[in-house]
Amino acid sequence: MSEESWSDRILGGFRKTSERLSTNLTGIAGSGKLDDTTLDDVEDALIMTDLGPSAAGRIRAKLAEKRFGLTITEQELREAVAEEIAAILRPVAKPLEITAFPRPQVILVIGVNGSGKTTTIAKLAHLFQEDDYGVMLAAGDTFRAAAIGQLAVWADRIGVPIIRGPEQGDPASVVFDAVKAATDQGTDALIVDTAGRLQNKRELMDELAKIRRVLGRLNPEAPHDVVLVLDATNGQNALSQIEIFKEVAGVTGLIMTKLDGTARGGVLVAAAEQYGLPIHAIGVGETIEDLRPFDPDLVARVIAGVA
Repeated sequence: MSEESWSDRILGGFRKTSERLSTNLTGIAGSGKLDDTTLDDVEDALIMTDLGPSAAGRIRAKLAEKRFGLTITEQELREAVAEEIAAILRPVAKPLEITAFPRPQVILVIGVNGSGKTTTIAKLAHLFQEDDYGVMLAAGDTFRAAAIGQLAVWADRIGVPIIRGPEQGDPASVVFDAVKAATDQGTDALIVDTAGRLQNKRELMDELAKIRRVLGRLNPEAPHDVVLVLDATNGQNALSQIEIFKEVAGVTGLIMTKLDGTARGGVLVAAAEQYGLPIHAIGVGETIEDLRPFDPDLVARVIAGVA
């Protein structure tokens, strides 16, 4: 995929967020100096675009520090907001890299049902394939036959092996078999799907702890990554999912999906500000190509309406 087309997709994916912020910012600047009233309006506009109170407060403080008392046009305000959003996003923009030795690198993928987790696993596998890494999938969400079937369809479509067990089987035994197979075959990356139930946190915690114990017996370094898939359309609810899964699963990084068609893309900024977890990639569509490491500067400019 060309850089231009990915930029276009980002532009399209964040359009509603950008339009929402633009609507909220319109008329704030251009009427005089950047004073406390204007700064309050900017802060409110950012909060209404799902950037969250913490990020909005930080951006307000930076604008005050650099521009207070100066005349500012609407375009200059957007540019300044873009720069401050980028400053929040840059430290967390970290692609998921295959560095484990010995192989495989074991990546546990977690997230609530409906977050796009299974599709994201396939897209992530495709990203690794593009870099010539060998990939294997493990169907560790044994509680939903649909999840096993969907992952198997994707594995077949992109041409990677999948290890699966019976429906309602023991996820830890599936993971055990998968790590053994991936190790024997010298596979670079093993991506493990896990159950997305949050109704019973204790059950999920116990299950993930068991998977970790099994992994530890085969490879003391595993899992190398615990990646939480978040659905951007959930807005601020996505943040509470980070809170819960950090506690339950020891999340090491995030992937944000479904940024196409939502007005809540600002939650990406809120997550970066509040948790500081690496954001490995973002998804802006349904096709296999629609997951890529994210460019914090491009995303910041698109959200602020200056790209």
